[in-house]
Amino acid sequence: MGRARTIARRTFLIGSAAVAGGVVFGYWRYKTDYPNPLLDSLKPGEAALTPYVRIDQQGITVITPRAEMGQGVHTTLAAMVAEELDVELDAINVEHGPASKAYFNGVLLEEGIPFASIDYSQTAERVRAFTHFPAKLLALQMTGGSTSTPDGFVKMRKAGAAAREVLIEAAAKQLGANRNTLKTRSGYVESEDGRSVAYTELATLAADIEPPSDPELRPRSKWRLLGKSQPRVDVPAKSTGTATYSIDVRLPDMLFATIKMNPVLGAGMNAYDPSDAENMPGVRKIVPLEGGVAVVATNTWYAVRAANAIRFDWDSGTYPATTEGHFDVVKRAFADKPDSKFRDDGDVDEALIESVEVDGEYKVPYLAHATMEPVNAVAYLRDGKLDIWAGNQAPIQAAKDGAKIAGVDQDDVTVHTTYMGGAFGRRAEMDFIKSAVHVATAMEGTPVLTTWTREEDTTHDNYRPLAIARFRANVSQTPTLDLQVSAPSVAESQFGRLGMPVAGPDITIAQAAWDQPYAIPNYRVRSYRAPVMLPVSSWRAVGASQNGFFHESAIDEMAYAADKDPLEYRLALLKDNVSRGVLEKVAELSNWGGELPDGHARGVAFVMSFGVPVAEVIEVQKTGSGIRLVSAYAAVDVGVALDPRNIEGQVESGIIYGLTAAMQNEITVRDGRIEQQNFNRYDSLRIASAPDIAVAVLENGPKIRGIGEPGLPPAAPALANAVFAATGQRIRELPLNKHIRFV
Repeated sequence: MGRARTIARRTFLIGSAAVAGGVVFGYWRYKTDYPNPLLDSLKPGEAALTPYVRIDQQGITVITPRAEMGQGVHTTLAAMVAEELDVELDAINVEHGPASKAYFNGVLLEEGIPFASIDYSQTAERVRAFTHFPAKLLALQMTGGSTSTPDGFVKMRKAGAAAREVLIEAAAKQLGANRNTLKTRSGYVESEDGRSVAYTELATLAADIEPPSDPELRPRSKWRLLGKSQPRVDVPAKSTGTATYSIDVRLPDMLFATIKMNPVLGAGMNAYDPSDAENMPGVRKIVPLEGGVAVVATNTWYAVRAANAIRFDWDSGTYPATTEGHFDVVKRAFADKPDSKFRDDGDVDEALIESVEVDGEYKVPYLAHATMEPVNAVAYLRDGKLDIWAGNQAPIQAAKDGAKIAGVDQDDVTVHTTYMGGAFGRRAEMDFIKSAVHVATAMEGTPVLTTWTREEDTTHDNYRPLAIARFRANVSQTPTLDLQVSAPSVAESQFGRLGMPVAGPDITIAQAAWDQPYAIPNYRVRSYRAPVMLPVSSWRAVGASQNGFFHESAIDEMAYAADKDPLEYRLALLKDNVSRGVLEKVAELSNWGGELPDGHARGVAFVMSFGVPVAEVIEVQKTGSGIRLVSAYAAVDVGVALDPRNIEGQVESGIIYGLTAAMQNEITVRDGRIEQQNFNRYDSLRIASAPDIAVAVLENGPKIRGIGEPGLPPAAPALANAVFAATGQRIRELPLNKHIRFV
């Protein structure tokens, strides 16, 4: 840990010195606001008061710069603006913003620094602040990393407050009143003498008024919307089937396409024979792609049938042909120099010289994202302009890649970000958008919806990496834990596809392993970077998804080796009061220590990820036919809970997603090809098998945090620990159903 701090300090000091020493232009760019992207598309009578607020005679529209993929972010972000703008949530329209540098995600890079999230030292806070500099200059308009709420918490409220001040100024001019005597309420500006004027009537006049750069925000004591559960703005359309996903987009003269790619990922295509396909009903064109083809037809089903009729001569791949071969590569990486050693407290080697009281090896498989809506995109190229409709997590990157493929200027690309039927990191990738633009380029003048089949989606994903962990521990005297994790690098693979080089260690390999707030005297965590084989990417909770299982399983083994209650053992090691609070709360929620029915058992896990401490308890029942999930309990601390019901929903979702992966999911390789193609071999946890879930939301943390991912990491270890408590069987490999039956 000391070396990590030294490196981080040096990096920060060098960056600070460079700015102070003359790189003024870069700092000036950072301090200068990007232009309001809404001004270019205004119609007569419309006013874009800030990049987040557009008003016309018909109403008020709040622009949300992050993608709505089921996590409820449009509701929360819109509520931030509405709170300060003084309008009701049901009185506004909500739209996703265009691809624009103005919507950069300032906190996106904070998770990638070598400081634990509970480290609030001056150096750590300075380095976090410094990450906003490249986030803005690189214009990282991305949805992910549980950052949407923390990033928007101040900037979107200020956008609403600035718009409110502009409207008050406009009303003062129109009413001939002193602006200091005017008040706002429910979309109106009111004067002391009872006159009022609607925001919608002030749009034209307000458009000429410069908004304040730093308006005063309302204190929490005066919040009307924030801090309370709100009806989600996307629910009516989704409930009535009128919500538009990219797969629903229909344009005049539209055609439909699908792809067929080499089943050996990354390998090319030597040749193909389309003779059986090109004359099939509805087929319009077969478009060669790198590593495969796209078939364009009058409907998607015709395209799929024709794609399946094409004969291919595929090239072979370069990675191991079997899952076992992939794990062998990961194991061999342990012999290399560590990629990171962010945690190295005490003297682990000295403590382990005489004896090792408990040790073991854990492993987890590749995982697919398996979104319910297969990846798809609409692309339309005509007259030097490109339009893309896609559920995506990175619209600027989509515009950049689309422009390069279509041969147009990036300013001539318009990205329409739609709702999406799940993402979990999958739609931060550009492969499905690139394939759609390639098709549109071949079909210039005609809009085309390119949809990947479920089989292509599952077998050509960018997966959660497989990983192996080894640990050694002593518990009888001074607690000691030595944990090593080996995995391919998500950063190297994902950012490489985006053309962004990554220097230094990949923090995701050790994420949620080195930075846990346990006060173990001798405590070392090392990560090892295995070569990238299958393409890997951000999967919900990223490195925390596997490291939560590794670390909390090891802690559980230490507790039993010490003959201690697993929850009490963790409490004794946790010195951070906020973390202790969630563990104590989940104990209360689950009645930990209380009497259980015969055959029932509980497991507990605690994981700090994305700055959110989460404790979960899973209760299972051992039956004659297998293990049955009974209940799941979770306590989380997000610092400030803007929408408690939505937070609960996200934690429930994370638990289900995490349990699904823990119990039954894996991506395996045979003959160089992915074996799982559809839900028959890569299923989701069904309602009949899901546990009852209870969630407690706490607000003791010093910062507001996001919740899209932190609910997932404790699910797998809590379940595995419950299975051990019920059966005495310590399972060190996921999915658990390879070793035990679930009913």
